Amino acid sequence: MQVRLISVTSPLIEVENQPLSPEGLIAYCARVSSPHQESAGYEKLLAYCIAHRHWSVFEMVDMTVEIVTSRAISPQILRHKSFQFQEFSQRYAKAQEIERYQPRRQDSKNRQNSLDDLDEATTAWFDEAQETIARLSLEQYNKALEKGIAKECARVLLPLGTQTKLYMKGSARSWIHYLEVRTDKSTQKEHRDIALEIKKIFIEQFPFTAAALDWR
Repeated sequence: MQVRLISVTSPLIEVENQPLSPEGLIAYCARVSSPHQESAGYEKLLAYCIAHRHWSVFEMVDMTVEIVTSRAISPQILRHKSFQFQEFSQRYAKAQEIERYQPRRQDSKNRQNSLDDLDEATTAWFDEAQETIARLSLEQYNKALEKGIAKECARVLLPLGTQTKLYMKGSARSWIHYLEVRTDKSTQKEHRDIALEIKKIFIEQFPFTAAALDWR
């Protein structure tokens, strides 16, 4: 799993002879009906908007991140329809890696939960099974390509653990919702780990917004 920041909205205007930050642009747009639109301070304004659920102002800026994960997790990410995506295509490019997971036990009382308490023997068996599947599937996949079989057909031989890369772009409002949902413990651990890394990026890029949300 890898996550990195690709871009954040970069305002072209200045307020009080200072370039606006992304959060400054949110405040500038929020003050469209105010005689104080050119005011530089905005920490209290953003906190007010969040406290009173004025979410539309947070649609004024976007953030794009790059995510490297598995084909098992990418469909969960793609379900967030308020974002725009570009994903690595196995029709046009050759798959290279298959990710391995640390096995967990299924929670018998909650289908959305798994427990990290498997014995060493079971963990070792699962690790070996992953290695076997990864080795065999990549071997057969590469043989298919060597025989001239199209990538769009050969990919059927690949497991859900096959690594993929995607770009995810959305407004600050969309990211707030995504992070509230996907950092929750009900989210699959591998996806939650991604969301937690994105949350670190969001806090760095939108510090006043994150503080108002009580994110640390």
